[in-house]
Amino acid sequence: MMKKYKLGIALGGGGSRGFAHLGILKALFERDIVPDIISGTSAGSIVGVFIADKKTPDEILNILKEKGFFKYTSFNIPKTGLVGLEGLEKQLHEDLSTDDLEKLAIPMIAAVTNLNKGRAEYFSKGAPEKIIQASSAIPVLFSPVEINGQLYADGGLLDNVPVDILRDQCEKVIGIDISPVTQMDEIENLFHIALRTFQLSVSASSHNLKNRCDLLIAPEECSEYDLLNAKQADELFEMGYEYAKNMDLSAITG
Repeated sequence: MMKKYKLGIALGGGGSRGFAHLGILKALFERDIVPDIISGTSAGSIVGVFIADKKTPDEILNILKEKGFFKYTSFNIPKTGLVGLEGLEKQLHEDLSTDDLEKLAIPMIAAVTNLNKGRAEYFSKGAPEKIIQASSAIPVLFSPVEINGQLYADGGLLDNVPVDILRDQCEKVIGIDISPVTQMDEIENLFHIALRTFQLSVSASSHNLKNRCDLLIAPEECSEYDLLNAKQADELFEMGYEYAKNMDLSAITG
């Protein structure tokens, strides 16, 4: 059966490691590998929504570096989370050209976790500010986001690299995973415990990922970078670029 799209790219979550997505995408675009549809979780949804809005990886790098991850947050009473992501909501409102995912130049699907119903859900229309904020809200660390009377949190809990949502629609699917789990020598406080617990949950949701897409791009070097430190943005961008530039992409181009 004829698929609706030729190529879909699924961008995984990974906090500040999301800057690696931009370098990887730049290398792919230079080889004329451009998605007809994008899906994304957490950091992948942030990068994905800007790509879907036809911004270049270099432009997005500058937009996101201008803020830095923790400048997106606002400290609040830790009833539902340690910090909120209202700054991210504001940034998306200022820098996107549309107020509806459905109106983006490239179709975009954002993965989120519905905390009330305990399931993964996928938004392809609606206000991007709220939806991307929800997709990026790591439980406990960041407050969940209410949409239509339901509480939503980071999509990585149940689907960190959303390739399956693209499978039936696309002839070929690329998955980009920036969340390798490695040994963590120091777990010093509640913040680290919450982050590590989330990491392990994310790893479980990415089971058998290589067999679920036509090409998996998963730089192991990502493990050397902190999840919430945007000061390494340029390094991550270059690492992702060099990694993808030197990959065998014949599974997609052949």
